[in-house]
Amino acid sequence: MATRPIVVDELSTDERIELIGRLWDSLDAQIAAPMTESLRQELARREADADREPDSGESWETLRDRLAKRAG
Repeated sequence: MATRPIVVDELSTDERIELIGRLWDSLDAQIAAPMTESLRQELARREADADREPDSGESWETLRDRLAKRAG
C-alpha cells in the first residue's frame, strides 16, 4: 500500500506539533540526546541541591508570568 506524502503546509498547527512529536519519539534517544558524563554530573548536582533545599526556586506560576512578561 502506497503512502500519501505529507504536505506540511496543509497541516494545522496541532497536526504539525503531533508530527514533530512523532518524529522526535522515533529517534534513538542515545543518538538524538546523548547523556554525556558532564551532563550526568550536572543533573546529579542539581538533584542534590533540590533535595537539600526543596523550597528554593520559583513556583511554575511565578516563572511562567516572568517569562510571559519577557516575551512581550
